[in-house]
Amino acid sequence: MSLLPNNEYDNQLQQLVGPGDWQSPEPQRLYDLVVIGGGTAGLVAAAIAVGLGAKVALIESNLMGGDCLNYGCVPSKALLAVSHRLRYLRDADEYGMPVTNGDVDFGKVMQRLRKIRADIAHHDGAQRFTDLGVDVFIGHGKFLDKETVHVEMDGGAMRALQFKRCLIATGAHPTMLPIEGIDDVSPMSNHDIFNLEELPKRLAVIGAGPIGVEMAQSFSRFGSEVSVIALDDQVLPREDAEAAQVVTEALQQDGVKMYLGAQISKFVATDSAKEIHFELNGQSHVVEADAILLATGRSPNVDDVDLAKAGVAFDKLGVKVNDKLRTSNPRIYAAGDVIGGVQFTHAADAMARIVVRNAFFFGNGKLSDLVIPWATYCDPELAQVGLQLVDADKALCELDSLRFDFKDIDRNLLEGETSGFAKVVFEKKSGIVRGATVVGNHAGELIGEMTLAIEKKMKLSEFSSVIHAYPTTASIFSRLGDKASGARLTPFVAKLLKTIIAWRR
Repeated sequence: MSLLPNNEYDNQLQQLVGPGDWQSPEPQRLYDLVVIGGGTAGLVAAAIAVGLGAKVALIESNLMGGDCLNYGCVPSKALLAVSHRLRYLRDADEYGMPVTNGDVDFGKVMQRLRKIRADIAHHDGAQRFTDLGVDVFIGHGKFLDKETVHVEMDGGAMRALQFKRCLIATGAHPTMLPIEGIDDVSPMSNHDIFNLEELPKRLAVIGAGPIGVEMAQSFSRFGSEVSVIALDDQVLPREDAEAAQVVTEALQQDGVKMYLGAQISKFVATDSAKEIHFELNGQSHVVEADAILLATGRSPNVDDVDLAKAGVAFDKLGVKVNDKLRTSNPRIYAAGDVIGGVQFTHAADAMARIVVRNAFFFGNGKLSDLVIPWATYCDPELAQVGLQLVDADKALCELDSLRFDFKDIDRNLLEGETSGFAKVVFEKKSGIVRGATVVGNHAGELIGEMTLAIEKKMKLSEFSSVIHAYPTTASIFSRLGDKASGARLTPFVAKLLKTIIAWRR
């Protein structure tokens, strides 16, 4: 990752999480745990293990904090906070307030982002982990053999770290596209888009996953002419199709041009623009842009670590692990983005805890037991946990679903946040909750209730008796519980209940 030179906040960040003058310690004779990678999985595992009294070494080759702090969750959500507020400013007339165009000082927006990131960085800083008792090495780690890691530091100094156990937590990097001319147009990724100081007049976003959607909406609201060009036929292709359509319509209302199901043939750099040539519905198209954001996924960092010398199996999808996150070398575990699959900060955190439990306490923690929600923080937000109806083969039983719209929730009506819905997937026979999708305001906050329901194997009908404060958006789950309870009534009981209710009135 590159940072802005001579920027006070980026300099502060660098000094905290990747200090150039860092003096790596002399290694101890034998470590209980050596962690390669200072992102979420590595930091969580190191902190817990050293807190248990283990001798721990942590190796980071770039910036501690990994994707989340430096070029993922933290900076992107800082931008989104401004983007969301712009909608309220532009819709002010509906609320009886003065109308404003919501013009932004883009340079100031980006400077705020860098300040917040630097303010948060001390949590992941090299000195903090040293103070916890971790031996922090800033340098590049490679396996020497099945029980030793070499660390190469600036200036060529080497350290050999011998371990009883090791955790590979090297994360992932943006996936590049092997398409003609891509190097000529110098596309950005999430690793460098947050270095922008001027708003691009025209921005082309390649990919319609979470990063692409969030940045497309934000930059469109800031004033860029944004085009999204994606191979997939829907935005957020992993998500419920109805929910994804709500997001698509919101993007279009923000002025984003959508080209879904496209096949990019080449990139061309001209004197006045960067061109994306693609085929869509049998027709040729060209989109011109001043900047291109490549948001086509992330690939695990498995190269240049000499995994083969450690006897660790891997391929382009990541390090191979069993359900307990152990690699083909029984001394070595792997967690986080480097194993592929779900690449989220909170998932990496949960995996790190499994590793420590299994490595030090002969635990039986399993990756397959984790119930991992996720959210895309566009406007409206889209959050998902567990199964969708199309996943009936995974459930090994017949699934059903119920949906309730936010336009029928009083709190949402009062606040003018009526877009979207909550949909809960459950076992048709037992009524046990197996999954949920929420698309709407604060969906990322709301999904936690359904995550707990899946964890505890609750029936959807049980939410009929859960009391939510009135008026709240979360009451949508009580309403869904009412629908589930009503759906399970026999025709006779339903008719009798209807008669009783009418009589009592």
